[in-house]
Amino acid sequence: MLNSRVLDPASGTDLVGDVAISDGRVAAVGPGVGAGASRTIDVSGALVTPGLVDLHTHVFAGAGFWGVAPDPLAWSTGVTTWVDAGSAGAYAVRALARQVAATGVRVHALLNVSGIGLTGSTGESLLLEHCDVDAAVAAIREHPALVRGIKVRVDRHTVGPHGLEPLRRGLEVAEATGRPLMAHIGYGPPSASDVVALLRPGDVLTHCATGVAEGLVRDGRPEPALVEAAARGVVLDLGHGSGGFSYPVLDALLAAGLPPATVSSDLHARSLHGPVFDLPTTMGTVLAAGMDLVDVVAAATVTPARVLGLDAGTLAVGAPADIAVFDLDEGEHVFGDAHGVTRTGSVRLVNRMTLLDGRPLAPRWPEPVPSWIPLNDRQRAALDAREQRLRAELTRPLLEPHELSEQFPRPEETAHDPC
Repeated sequence: MLNSRVLDPASGTDLVGDVAISDGRVAAVGPGVGAGASRTIDVSGALVTPGLVDLHTHVFAGAGFWGVAPDPLAWSTGVTTWVDAGSAGAYAVRALARQVAATGVRVHALLNVSGIGLTGSTGESLLLEHCDVDAAVAAIREHPALVRGIKVRVDRHTVGPHGLEPLRRGLEVAEATGRPLMAHIGYGPPSASDVVALLRPGDVLTHCATGVAEGLVRDGRPEPALVEAAARGVVLDLGHGSGGFSYPVLDALLAAGLPPATVSSDLHARSLHGPVFDLPTTMGTVLAAGMDLVDVVAAATVTPARVLGLDAGTLAVGAPADIAVFDLDEGEHVFGDAHGVTRTGSVRLVNRMTLLDGRPLAPRWPEPVPSWIPLNDRQRAALDAREQRLRAELTRPLLEPHELSEQFPRPEETAHDPC
């Protein structure tokens, strides 16, 4: 890959040059290292980063309320490593493993503490018998490479009268298996302060800038419990989603020196068509709030990879050649949070190419929107218009007849001598 800005926060690389690839791995990075390669890809003027690592997604497609298929989304977003955050519990982890084995990108999982996972929109922990510690531990030990942590949703709709008990059980599973836990916060009780008080160093608080959780920010300042949690090593994860991100809350975190350590999309069937759209858009959203490009790239590559111990998120020599190529569309771009608050940013990341193991991913068309996902009239009209644009493009001949080469030339006519 030639003539690009190569930005790899994991190795401290930020230079104009090339990325050399051999046998699906990064062979060299620097000016001129691509000279003499058997095949070159000219990405002049682009930004080249490690393939993005999305720490919070829902990609168990066809198995519940939230899931979307990652393959049709990866090629146009630069996300090469997807983390499914709790779509499957112990009862469905084998089905998830089979689906992941047939997927064309890298997918890891956080096991839901509830055995039923996210079959429905919420309520998975209303029956405590589903939060079976032994079953969850057994599921992780059966699938140690797939399951990299535990996911617990802790809000009143999910836990009901049980409060923090599902979280405590999730922490039991995490302790028994030596894995981190991701805690979702939302409408309380419990409050965000109650949740973060139980989290350990290396655990993840997702939706760290949500506008719907109590005990997170008060009077424009983070609550002491959040500050203390971050100081002891709890990872603050953005987790945009349909309702998990508020610009005013993010402003308060940034003003207090508590930026999200990881920037994730919480991409799922309800957020895919807005307000999230994809991880590059989420990155633009936090850039518009004032975060630095290098920090945002780190928060979407090396940091989430380190949280889960993944071999991803870097262009270091010998690493898998998972690469995202972006055009930086400079100008005025409007980004929004989950509540209609907007900010104008100066740059938008537009994916030009996504490579996995050094090979460009092929285009794929996204699956239809499930019937139970609410869309407004403008979303439906936009989806219909996009489909018609694609149809028009594919039904128009690729070239005019005079632009084609003759594939099977006619034999030359035999010359006849005059009698």
